[in-house]
Amino acid sequence: MLNIQDIRKDFPILSREVNGKPLVYFDNAATSQTPQQVIDAITSYYSGYNANIHRGVHTLSQEATDLYEQSRQKIQAHFNAKFSHEIILTSGATDSINLVANGFSSLLKKGDEIIVSALEHHSNIVPWQMLCERTGSVLKVIPMNADGELVMDEFDNLLSKNTKLVFVNHISNALGTINPIEYIIEKAHAVGAAVLIDGAQACPHVKPDVQALDVDFYVASAHKMCGPTGVGMLYGKEAWLNKLPPYQGGGEMIAEVTFEKTTYADLPHKFEAGTPNIAGGIVFGTAIDYMNAIGFDNIAVYEHELLEYATEKLTAIEGLKIYGTSKHKTSVISFNLDHIHPYDVGTILDKLGIAVRTGHHCAQPIMDFYRIPGTVRASFAFYNTKQEIDALVEGVKKAKMMLS
Repeated sequence: MLNIQDIRKDFPILSREVNGKPLVYFDNAATSQTPQQVIDAITSYYSGYNANIHRGVHTLSQEATDLYEQSRQKIQAHFNAKFSHEIILTSGATDSINLVANGFSSLLKKGDEIIVSALEHHSNIVPWQMLCERTGSVLKVIPMNADGELVMDEFDNLLSKNTKLVFVNHISNALGTINPIEYIIEKAHAVGAAVLIDGAQACPHVKPDVQALDVDFYVASAHKMCGPTGVGMLYGKEAWLNKLPPYQGGGEMIAEVTFEKTTYADLPHKFEAGTPNIAGGIVFGTAIDYMNAIGFDNIAVYEHELLEYATEKLTAIEGLKIYGTSKHKTSVISFNLDHIHPYDVGTILDKLGIAVRTGHHCAQPIMDFYRIPGTVRASFAFYNTKQEIDALVEGVKKAKMMLS
């Protein structure tokens, strides 16, 4: 049983006011808030360990390196990767996806096929479109239905001997739908295709086991998991990471450089050119420790309560329509009010101190499917409360009254 009031004390920002009202933060799918423990870890790095890593014999460099690599091991343990060098620290999920897409440029040829889903964030669409332009590969799309679920029969029909890669998100950022990734991975592997799962939206809510999933690549961003912005991770099976060429050239990713030839470092350094976000990498581990101390099972139970409560309260408002009604979803509600633009609703909610996201949520194909310009998205985290949901409901009612 979570003590929500004690948890909320860990987050300084939750005690502030916006427009003279207590902040209600329901934009967690865009970025989560940061607990004091993580803020303190950032301060501790810059005040006590600030030095470049992997390159120095002096004490500060060695201490910073140890902390950075300890964090990599925490991430490995959290996701249950077989080896710590299967964890590549990146600037975020988008960077991780682009790393893989760039690597496959030399492995694909004209006529090869790539499958993505209709539920993807632009970050898991555009890099593959660019890859197809470079290689002559063909992009195919798993369609969705009105409930915001993928049509698995159509996925089965898309698979063929020409399928080389399959990319889907674990959880939709726009609708909260939890996709059947176990099925997708198994079916894709049956035709010899590799699979990348975009876990950016899943990792705040669930604890993926990459070995149990048998997934080839899995990506995540720290800022969705109570960590800092500008850091994330790519998990890749060792065999695949050894096969892919480096994404960027520079310092750290080399074994030996001459003007005639350069040889590359072993994993994970082959993919980590230049000075990384050292503080971010270190406190990514701190954020994972924080969330594991709360417990992902506890988080899942409580957030499901919030989802059910908010769904019941919001659907009672006449003229409100929720998009994404899958039975398998996480704590995200995307909705619109009849004939009212979502931006206008979001603006009024902001005046009441309520932070929601409006627009297409970097998932424009979903909005095109529903023939809408966007939605109001309220996304809940384990530090939110039912009282805050009540404030949202009253705010939506006020927006409806003012804008109708």
